Amino acid sequence: MFGLFRLRGVPAVFLLPALGILTACTNGMPRAGSAPDPDPEKTALTGQTYVYECGAGNQITVRTEGETAWLFPPSGTISLPKMASAPDARFSDGVTSYWSRGDEAAFVFGDRAYPACRNNRARAIWEDAKFRGVDFRAIGNEPGWHLEIFDEEKVRFIHNYGQEHHEFSFVPPGTDGASRSSRYELNDSVHRLSITLEGRTCSDSMSGESFETRVSLVFDGIAYSGCGRALH
Repeated sequence: MFGLFRLRGVPAVFLLPALGILTACTNGMPRAGSAPDPDPEKTALTGQTYVYECGAGNQITVRTEGETAWLFPPSGTISLPKMASAPDARFSDGVTSYWSRGDEAAFVFGDRAYPACRNNRARAIWEDAKFRGVDFRAIGNEPGWHLEIFDEEKVRFIHNYGQEHHEFSFVPPGTDGASRSSRYELNDSVHRLSITLEGRTCSDSMSGESFETRVSLVFDGIAYSGCGRALH
């Protein structure tokens, strides 16, 4: 039964805990990506994602793409056009407005104003991955690396603190219900990547953040370990 409950190739043992964590982190917001799905190849260079914390537990995710800003407040998804006359990043439809400069931002939702919001860059990285269609993401340290799995499409491994990028064609993993694990074996003409995902609690060695999946990699004979979670 373990291998039957899957969402786009990721075993349910990893997805169910991740969905609970995602709901808690987004503070009741609609899932980022409830706007029309952006083309990952196009928006990887042009789109920007932010997760603004506005005090008192208020959090607003924003995705800007060209002349449009998509806002994800608790009330629902809002699309705002860019104000052509504004010298900085300002978007408004006359009722809802969004201004930003660097990591600082302000919002107006009718008669509610949030004048002092700040982007949480660490959270924004994970939200951006969701917008780009990443289904599972993992991170590790010393040296820094991260892994992105696009189900039924590709797998990206970025290591040496972001200096080296490798991309592999997706191959469905083998799964083991007894150990609650999945294993990917990937190859290209030069490199080999083995990935093991285990449904066990994992704590990031740098930030202390808790994840629901333990991740072990072997890239060209070199072992890496870290933590990850499902994003969709």
